Amino acid sequence: MDLWDPEREQWDKGFAVLCGVDEAGAGPLAGPVYAAAVILPREMEIPGLNDSKKLTEKRREALYGVITAGAEAWSVAFATAEEIDELDILNARMLAMQRAIDGLSVKPDLALIDGNRDHGSRVSIETPHLTLVGGDGKSASIAAASILAKVSRDRYAARELDALYPQYGFARHKGYGTKAHYAALDEYGPCPAHRKSFLKKWEAGRI
Repeated sequence: MDLWDPEREQWDKGFAVLCGVDEAGAGPLAGPVYAAAVILPREMEIPGLNDSKKLTEKRREALYGVITAGAEAWSVAFATAEEIDELDILNARMLAMQRAIDGLSVKPDLALIDGNRDHGSRVSIETPHLTLVGGDGKSASIAAASILAKVSRDRYAARELDALYPQYGFARHKGYGTKAHYAALDEYGPCPAHRKSFLKKWEAGRI
């Protein structure tokens, strides 16, 4: 499948400016959930472009530079651990994605959003949009957004979170619930970056 097929379909319907939107970091025990929105030039050639989860970290980093240099507009945003605890992760994902769209310097006619959800109980995507299940492997714009979101979140975890709380090993696991991460939680307890709502099973196991 050509990664430009979903975009062509919408261009043919009269939507001239399309942005792809995806998020990263819904599952970790700590840190924000990130989202990115990207408007690419039509039919832009990006060799190796694919769903960020199918790429190596080195390849994602290289493509990040290509995408940010060549995009007509791009934006990265996030919802904090506190917002995740307050809203729940689904609402926080919607919030981060809408923030990313709102951060674009060019207003899109239509947003192509990865997945099948466009709202939670409290937050909805307000921009005209279309959801696309598996979109990060079907749409060039969404694939580009998936890379920006993933790289931005991994950099934050590996650089900022790791520097603030080195005892947890964020540079290695990026906040995901690995054995090493749970061992650090057992030893040190949670830090301010942890999502309290994600630690209920861990807390229950300590009682």
